[in-house]
Amino acid sequence: MEEYLVPTAFGEGEFIEKKSRFLGRIWPVETEEEALEKIQQMKKKHYDATHNCWAYIIHDGAVRFSDDGEPGGTAGLPMLQVLQREGLYNVVCVVTRYFGGILLGAGGLVRAYTKGAKIAVDAAGKSMKRVWTVLYVPCPYSFYERVKLETAAFGGIVRGCEFGREVELELLFPENQAQRFLDRLTDLTAGTVEGMETGREYRAFPVE
Repeated sequence: MEEYLVPTAFGEGEFIEKKSRFLGRIWPVETEEEALEKIQQMKKKHYDATHNCWAYIIHDGAVRFSDDGEPGGTAGLPMLQVLQREGLYNVVCVVTRYFGGILLGAGGLVRAYTKGAKIAVDAAGKSMKRVWTVLYVPCPYSFYERVKLETAAFGGIVRGCEFGREVELELLFPENQAQRFLDRLTDLTAGTVEGMETGREYRAFPVE
């Protein structure tokens, strides 16, 4: 199964540029229909805005954008390019503008809509959708911090943690890293700490 980046959650940001107010928003979506629904919601909510420009990318699907009345190439395309540079799929972005009376010029518009999309991306965060191998790793408290460090070093995620007589960890790793992590754990602890695979999941988890 393919792996690709998606927004972690809804994200938004706002700024003023020469008295024009810009509101950038991003959502994770699964289909083009969902993307269009989010766009319509923003158009309805900000019916009094000067422009509601948008762009979306659906994995193995449509890639579209709109300047919504701004000069051609100054809004929707720059927004789309932000999403592409960030490597995101299944994403829709809407940047709303309330005109403040001062013209920004083509270059100024490109910069403003680029910024509107970027601050929304940063607010939303990124998640990697891929096959994750789930590991169960019980360990003594003396090894707990080291196991967490090694988990991060191998691109893993600590999904669950229970504290009893020992620490019981539920860890997720990219498919190609799980066995390498287990081997490292065995070497590092001289066999004191051993883990076992409990399943696999195809889903998105936040990444830095």
